[in-house]
Amino acid sequence: MEILFHRNPIMTRVAIAQIQSSTEKRANLRAARDWIAQARSRGAALIAFPEFLMAFSPASQSAEELAQMAETSDGPFVSSLRETAKAAGIAVLATIYEKAPAANRVYDSAVWIDGQGNLASIYRKLHLYDAFGFKESDKFHPGAEASATIAAGDLRFGLMICYDLRFPELARLLALGGANVLAAPSGWVQGDLKIEHWQTMIKARALENGCYVVAPDQAGNIYIGHSLIVDPLGRTLVELGEKEELAFADLDPRLIAETRDKLPLLKNRRADVYAGKLS
Repeated sequence: MEILFHRNPIMTRVAIAQIQSSTEKRANLRAARDWIAQARSRGAALIAFPEFLMAFSPASQSAEELAQMAETSDGPFVSSLRETAKAAGIAVLATIYEKAPAANRVYDSAVWIDGQGNLASIYRKLHLYDAFGFKESDKFHPGAEASATIAAGDLRFGLMICYDLRFPELARLLALGGANVLAAPSGWVQGDLKIEHWQTMIKARALENGCYVVAPDQAGNIYIGHSLIVDPLGRTLVELGEKEELAFADLDPRLIAETRDKLPLLKNRRADVYAGKLS
């Protein structure tokens, strides 16, 4: 199924790929290359994949086994995506298990590949999902710094990953650093009220920062699907179901500017009161 919005030349068209990753890294890479080609053929300047694109890691998989699967950012998985992005002339936001310095731990990393095939940015997930009975810290090593802002025309992207959405401090930090779009590849786990949590967090991050939020999610396995793109006023532009789908939306920098002008939350903050009291 494809959801398509009217294209405006001032806007930037983005695609979100809601996929169900298998445990087979090569199969997931082949599928990703196909999704990239489809997105470009329909005019997208960027395709964003969910968390765990490289592979689904079941609970039965040990930390040692996951570490053996991990690659560096210049390994064959990212290199293949870079070649595909360059050939298609499209930016790609992908996720990998990246080798980490701690023994039998990996980074949960998002990589931004530009339309020339350059590896423009790497963000390593800061907040590990040690909640609701999960303990990602058993397999993952946390990142140490927020995402750099990535320029794409008049848009400035800041990266988050899944559980990061529950921490408004990170989204605000990215917005203050110049981001007007938050991209949050996710593997949001099923459970009571989890769809409602997902929808609420994404809309809140958009509204409080006057920005778009682009949130591709995993489908199937233990995940909810329901990938979302939300505009700066909290309106849902795209919400998918629970199956694999490719969807498109046009992001308008004029709407960001208008929203931030009429609702100047970033300017109205009382940083003089907050300073030193949030740690």
